Amino acid sequence: MKSEDVARYLHDHPEFFDQYADMLALVTLPDPHSGRAISITEKQLFNLRDKVRTLESKLVELIGFGEENDAIGGKVHGLAVALIAATDQAAVVRALYSHLGGAFAVPHVTLRLWGAGQGEGHEFDAVADAAKAFASGLQRPYCGTATAQESLAWFGEAAAHLRSMTQVPLREPGGACFGLLVMASEDPHRFYPELGTLYLERIGEMAAAALLRVVA
Repeated sequence: MKSEDVARYLHDHPEFFDQYADMLALVTLPDPHSGRAISITEKQLFNLRDKVRTLESKLVELIGFGEENDAIGGKVHGLAVALIAATDQAAVVRALYSHLGGAFAVPHVTLRLWGAGQGEGHEFDAVADAAKAFASGLQRPYCGTATAQESLAWFGEAAAHLRSMTQVPLREPGGACFGLLVMASEDPHRFYPELGTLYLERIGEMAAAALLRVVA
């Protein structure tokens, strides 16, 4: 009789060990840690302990994600309150720069507006049609390498040292893009391509609503 025949028999007759329970005590397996022979019961205990450790690790990871999301949610809420309190274009821009640079610790933040009236500051500097088309075509915020494009040049002398960036389109309620919020970092891993964009989208929506409310 081959080992395959024994395995097939036990598979087809799961009641075997109910009838011959004492046989289980004779079956031994190698300990995965020490190599010594152990019983099936001990093997099951080892497996259960490994599963418990894995579940505990996953639980700790999930708790960490939850705490991180709570922290980000609190920062987004703080930004929302500041934007609601802003009564003019300059105050909205200050709130954006202050909260993104402070609470979110983004080292470089800038903004360009082109389809929502006129205002003061570099936020209303002329923007090339190619940059406008790029922003309009974004289905979600861009995250990735800080490439040599017009929006990177908006950071002036700091542009040469930036390694990652996110570009968040600002849209009117109807969907037309009227601006671009850009954040960048010297850290190449700060805004990586696989980064989730849910909070960035929410920030873009809040910024757009606040700016449309105050820009003449």
